[in-house]
Amino acid sequence: MNAEATPGDIEIAALVKRLSRPHSSGGDVVERAALLASGNDFGAVMEWIAEHEGVPEAMVAEPPRRGLHGPRLGVSGGAASRTPLRFVLPAGTLT
Repeated sequence: MNAEATPGDIEIAALVKRLSRPHSSGGDVVERAALLASGNDFGAVMEWIAEHEGVPEAMVAEPPRRGLHGPRLGVSGGAASRTPLRFVLPAGTLT
């Protein structure tokens, strides 16, 4: 934390640290669902994550479905934009 951290920043940092877990990149990852379920101001938490260089985790595209029912189910083959499920923070952000 820097000397300019406000009480709100400190609370959000503590929340994100509590809800996060290690990521394979060496940083930390936090689930969107956990942030929403925490009951805190989701917009403020997302702003804090963005200010600390957090990014949405890259999602793997689904392979197109094949077979008898694949095309009829309206599967987009992973091309549709989806809401990110997790956010990755760089190493050292929460220490």
